[in-house]
Amino acid sequence: MTVTTGSGAPGTPAAGVPFAEPALPTPLADVVCVDPGTAPAGDALVRLRRTVDADGESLPPTDPTPSGWVASPGAVTALAPSDGAGRWLVGAGGGSTSDWRAAGAAAVRVVTGRSEPGELYGAPDDGAVAKVLVEVEDGHPGPEDDAAWAALATGLLLGSHRFSVRSSAPAAPPRVHVAVPEPARPAVERALVLARATATARDLADTPSGAKSPAWFADQAVAVLGSVPGLELVVRDEAWLAEQGFGGVLAVGGGSARPPRFLEISWSPAGAEGHAVLVGKGITFDTGGISIKPNAGMADMRTDCSGGAAVVGALAAIATLELPVRVTGLVPLAENHVSGSAYRPGDVVRHYDGRTSEVTNTDAEGRMVLADALGWAVATLRPDVMVDVATLTGAMKVALGVRTGGLFATTDELGRRLVDAGAGTGEAWWPMPLSAAHDSDVESTLADVRQAPPGPGGIVAALFLQRFTGGLPWAHLDIAGPARCDSPHEEVAKGATGFAARTLVEFVAAF
Repeated sequence: MTVTTGSGAPGTPAAGVPFAEPALPTPLADVVCVDPGTAPAGDALVRLRRTVDADGESLPPTDPTPSGWVASPGAVTALAPSDGAGRWLVGAGGGSTSDWRAAGAAAVRVVTGRSEPGELYGAPDDGAVAKVLVEVEDGHPGPEDDAAWAALATGLLLGSHRFSVRSSAPAAPPRVHVAVPEPARPAVERALVLARATATARDLADTPSGAKSPAWFADQAVAVLGSVPGLELVVRDEAWLAEQGFGGVLAVGGGSARPPRFLEISWSPAGAEGHAVLVGKGITFDTGGISIKPNAGMADMRTDCSGGAAVVGALAAIATLELPVRVTGLVPLAENHVSGSAYRPGDVVRHYDGRTSEVTNTDAEGRMVLADALGWAVATLRPDVMVDVATLTGAMKVALGVRTGGLFATTDELGRRLVDAGAGTGEAWWPMPLSAAHDSDVESTLADVRQAPPGPGGIVAALFLQRFTGGLPWAHLDIAGPARCDSPHEEVAKGATGFAARTLVEFVAAF
């Protein structure tokens, strides 16, 4: 059921506006399990080869092996075509889960002509659907357990994801027949659900902000989730936000001609045990406001809603898998712009829970909107646990780089559960301290709290958010680094990565 509260602005660009809108969802490979030994007629062929066996012993090269090629993770080499169909070898290295993700992504990319051997013996150029059989090479060990098979499936699906806003229609996604033994197929099918959650998050985060207003994001979430059985969605507009006192969201969104929104997604299965609230930062574009960002890198700020996008993708997967946990997803949506109505350094903003924040940097907008959402969840939902996810601080990217997210948690046990959830699906997290030594830095002489105090940026931002959690179990995931990719690796393509979506699903699954 979908409910929209208030009139607000339409979610689609107005007539005559020149901004291009992508055709969503991005087409993905059709991954189909087949019996090992099956060879569908006309399929191209990708054989997966490892460098070592399950005991770590080196495997000798087998024929045919082009001179100098090594089966490192994701390495590709072309073989002579057979009856006009391309053939390739793809390396799976030592057979770790990351190796299998890399192999799966390389396999699907090569058959669609996205790598050099694919251009030599590539996919059909007549608009037909590329078809490929992916199988483990005879005599070589394949994935050794369900986790490895799931990793291969994740790579196959996400390797086919290629977001674009081109004038030409996207190429038809390939049909991938993957030889999977019967006992491993449930793990493969489940992994495909999680991979689609990541793809959904990528689509929402990567959409250029000319098209992506807060209302557009909410409308897309309705389009994605509205047909998923059991999910209920409510989209609230700026009038409701004002009535309820969402001062942080209204302050951040006040500088834009496109008003904010508040998206609530509910999954409440019968007999649910426990209630988790997932809160995602939904800044559809971030100029920095009056504390304006430098031009370098500003174009990437279309992905500043990656946390909210991860929550949307995760809820789709949670409902599809019918996980027996009540889950509420909250996405405060706003555009942080520059205008005469923008909020200013030195302003004091009153949040939903009544606390006041002294604004010292309008580019620290994410914590302002999250504070409202967290306070609202505490007051109206009283969940068992809250997890927020946000591209929050550049400091976390400096500290951990672009492949690891920062994790703050009120208990070590909660932190371990999130680390384990990520490890099981290929998303790495590093525990960070909610350092009591810096708690006083959040204090303000003018208001209850100071929005952007000096000190270690990631830590003080987390300590600011903790003030709005009502003492409930809570974790904060800072994905400023891994939410975006400039150098593709494994199943991750350039642009928005969808990072955290799979972690959230696995966290709920183990609740």
